[in-house]
Amino acid sequence: MVGGLLGGPPPPPPVRVVRIGGQIIAPKLVKKVPPVYPPLATQGRISGLVILEAQVDVNGHVKTAKILRGHPLFDEAAVAAVTQWRYKPLLLNGEPTEFILTVTVFFNVSSPAGEESP
Repeated sequence: MVGGLLGGPPPPPPVRVVRIGGQIIAPKLVKKVPPVYPPLATQGRISGLVILEAQVDVNGHVKTAKILRGHPLFDEAAVAAVTQWRYKPLLLNGEPTEFILTVTVFFNVSSPAGEESP
């Protein structure tokens, strides 16, 4: 091959992702954004919960949030909130490591968006 590299540069190492559980404990949640209570749910006085699987990058930012189970009325609000959450980075053997954890977001009509009742 004239003027080029044979084979090109080596591929980057695969990203290591671990699942929280067992001896691997979730890092501290440092920023928790409450979900916006959907107006239709408020009008209908509907409560519920959404269980999500969140993947967090090496800096503690939620990269993705996937619905595992929940009320469809709350899915979008739960994903929008959880993707804004921030965790302390997870260090395994001194190396920042991506992780996956299960998150539950509660929606309660008596205290919309996680606010305390008066």
